[in-house]
Amino acid sequence: MLGDQVRVLGPGHPDTLTRNNLAYWRRQGRGGSGAAFAELLADHIRILGPDHPKTLNTRNNLAYWRGEAGDAAGAAHAFAELLADQVQVLGPDHPRTVTTRNNLAYWQEREGDAAKAADGRP
Repeated sequence: MLGDQVRVLGPGHPDTLTRNNLAYWRRQGRGGSGAAFAELLADHIRILGPDHPKTLNTRNNLAYWRGEAGDAAGAAHAFAELLADQVQVLGPDHPRTVTTRNNLAYWQEREGDAAKAADGRP
């Protein structure tokens, strides 16, 4: 289906930027979703801009899979950067911002910084 969308609509069409599911399933099958999310993120930034909700969502997914791949410190760093941007774009009380704050604390704890995770600071 994705191949057909790219062929018919072109690689820059917003509908072809919905590759999050493909990247997720690549990860589930250990087929390299990190690269798939990184490619998708580059496309989102180029086409939709860095503050678009889909771009922010893809950054979330990339940070999550970084942690799942064994890089807890990298995931915590990525979530800290994402949190700062979401606070500016969406506001501190937006549900996605709150979820990112939770994800940040989770990965901070996983990297061994339980005190920072408990304080809720980046």
